[in-house]
Amino acid sequence: MKKILLVTDAWAPQRNGVVTVQNKLISLLTKRGYSVDVIEPGQFWTFPLPLYPEIRLAFFARRRVAQMITELQPDAIHIMTEGPLGWAARSVCMKQEIPFTTWYHTHLQLYVKTYLHGFLRPIQALLRRFHATATCTMVSTNSLKNELESTGFRKNIVVVPLGVDTELFAHTPGSSLQELPKPLFVYFGRLAVEKSPEEFLKLDLPGTKVVIGGGPLLPVLQKKYPEARFLGAYTVGKEFVSQLSQCDVFVFPSRTETFGLVVLEALACGIPVAAHNVMGPRDSITEGKGGYLSDDLQEAALKCLALSREDCRATAVQYSWNNSIDAFVQNLVFIY
Repeated sequence: MKKILLVTDAWAPQRNGVVTVQNKLISLLTKRGYSVDVIEPGQFWTFPLPLYPEIRLAFFARRRVAQMITELQPDAIHIMTEGPLGWAARSVCMKQEIPFTTWYHTHLQLYVKTYLHGFLRPIQALLRRFHATATCTMVSTNSLKNELESTGFRKNIVVVPLGVDTELFAHTPGSSLQELPKPLFVYFGRLAVEKSPEEFLKLDLPGTKVVIGGGPLLPVLQKKYPEARFLGAYTVGKEFVSQLSQCDVFVFPSRTETFGLVVLEALACGIPVAAHNVMGPRDSITEGKGGYLSDDLQEAALKCLALSREDCRATAVQYSWNNSIDAFVQNLVFIY
C-alpha cells in the first residue's frame, strides 16, 4: 500500500475551498487503496491569524515535522499550502533531498492587494521561491497556470482540475424560503472583504437577496442591509442544498478566486451564476448556459433568470472528482 503524506496549514474547523479539496482527496485516495497521513495545525502549538482568528498557524514546527516525516516514511509528500507547516516541510525535504510536490490554491497576490498594500512584490517573490523547488506545482485551471508562468514561476506547473459532488449538490427543492418575494438572488460564502459580498447587496434587483454564510462582515452587513435575508453560516449538507435549490440566481462578486468551487456547487443544483469575468468563474461558466460574466453584475444577474436549470447542471457534471484524483496521483513523485 502506497503512503501519501499531505502537509497543510488549512484544516477543520476552517471552512474553505482548500479544506474541501483536502477532504475529498483523502476520501477518494483511501477508497483507491492509498494510505493517507496528514500533518496539520491541530498537531502543534498554534497562534490565531490576524483578521482570521478561526485560522490557527503552527510556528516553530520544523523539528517536529522532520520527526513526523521520519516516523511516517511516506512514499510521496505533497505540500498543500504555503503557510508555516508548508515551509517547514519544504525545508525538511530539501535538507534530506526528498522530492515533493506542491499545490497553488489561493491567489495570495489578490489578498495582499486587499489587505497589505505595498507588499505585493515581496509576497510574489516569496511564493515563487516556495514553489520553485517542488518537482511540480499543481493548479486548478489553465488560466492560473498561464498567469503564474507569465509572472516568473518556473515552468513546472501542471493542471489538476477540481470537481463537485453531484450526488450531494443536486436540485432539491424545499419550502423554507417560500414566503420570500421572488425571484431569489443568493450569495453564499465567507462574508469578508476579499469576497466582496457588499457588491452583491448593493445591486438593484427585484425580489429578495438571500445571504448564506458567516464571517467578520456579518454584523455590519446585517445592520446595513436589513432588507436582505441572512440565513447565517452555512454547513454543507442537505439543508444547505435545499436552501440553495430554492434560489434563482447565484451572484458571485469575488475577484480573488483561483477556481471557485462554490460556482460548481451552485451549477450542480441548477442555479445559474452571475460573476465577474475573472479567473475561476471564466474557467467554469459557459456564457448563456451556466451564467453570465460581466463587470455589471446587476445586468448579468437579471439575464441569468432566463437560463435553464438543466443546462447549468450539465455544466457541473463535466467536473469529475475521479478525473481530479487521476491527475493528482499521476503528478505525485513516489520516492520508493
